[in-house]
This record gives sequence, C-alpha cells and structure tokens, in this order.
Amino acid sequence: MDACRWRFAGRVPYAEALALQKDLVRRRIAGEIPDTLLFVDHPPVITLGRMAKREHLLGARPGVEIVETDRGGDITFHGPGQVVGYPIVDLNGLKRDLKWYLERLEE
Repeated sequence: MDACRWRFAGRVPYAEALALQKDLVRRRIAGEIPDTLLFVDHPPVITLGRMAKREHLLGARPGVEIVETDRGGDITFHGPGQVVGYPIVDLNGLKRDLKWYLERLEE
C-alpha cells in the first residue's frame, strides 16, 4: 500500500456515512482517490447486520435509531464519542482476502 489518506467527517448519521462510503468506494474503484480511512462519530444508532438475531436486541431507547444493514455481524451500538473507522482500500496490492484484512486490522 503506497499511500492512504484519512478523513474525519465529524458526527454523521449512519445512513449519511454509508452514502459517503459508497461514493468513496466508487471513486476508489475509478482510481480518482487513494486508499482512504474515513473516521466518523455517529449519533446514537444500533445497526443490525446480516447475522443479527432480533432476540439479541434487548430494547430500544428513545433517540436511538435502529438501522438494518447488509454488512456482516450481529447487533452493534455506535454513539457519540465513539470514533468509527471505515477503510476504503484496494486489496489487490495486499491480499485479496477480506477476512485476512479484517483480522490484520483487529490485531
């Protein structure tokens, strides 16, 4: 990986951050931008991933948005003060293996 830029977008609702990510992915595929690490801080939101089980959602709170997403995982809470990083990278220069990449991030 030659260069990776980062961007802190501030507090951004989940749907807006997802739209921004999709635009960055489109631009990365087109070669318009380098690998990018997008940082955001979400208003209170619970995301339900593809593996989500509704019985794991123990209760909703007023002011907490619930969003179903096509991403993996179960149920995740994101809230103010929790900075979330979304990597937009071309894995061809590393290893075309998303599981491998995510494990390296976790390390």
